Amino acid sequence: MFGLMPYERRERGMMDLFNDLDRYFFGNGQPQESAMRCKTDIQDKGDSYLLSAELPGFKKEDIKLNIDGDVLTITATHSEDSEKKDEGGYICRERHYGSYSRSFDVSAIEQDKIRASYKDGVLELMMPKKDAKPLPERHAIEIE
Repeated sequence: MFGLMPYERRERGMMDLFNDLDRYFFGNGQPQESAMRCKTDIQDKGDSYLLSAELPGFKKEDIKLNIDGDVLTITATHSEDSEKKDEGGYICRERHYGSYSRSFDVSAIEQDKIRASYKDGVLELMMPKKDAKPLPERHAIEIE
């Protein structure tokens, strides 16, 4: 199960939030990666894992799933023509156009049997586990 943890997962503290806010106002004006990252849940279903990633506003054609070795990468890209940016009389434009990318270790997954679906802004991947060795029975270890 721990192999499915996202590579970029780390603890975030209060100072990180202030730093992100500082970069947003005084940096390039774009929210930082942590604010733009797609939220992902992973459930253990016994013989498989169910990975659910929120990708609101994306079309199915905007999402790419690639496996390179034992790494699954989910990439989703919004694009906008530069000609359309100046049209429409916008006073404020907060919707983001860019890309998201997340990578996961899938070494414990039968990669050729992964199934994907996308509905209502949620990408779901059903990932069957490789035949796992049974875990040893629980027992106590005596301290000498």
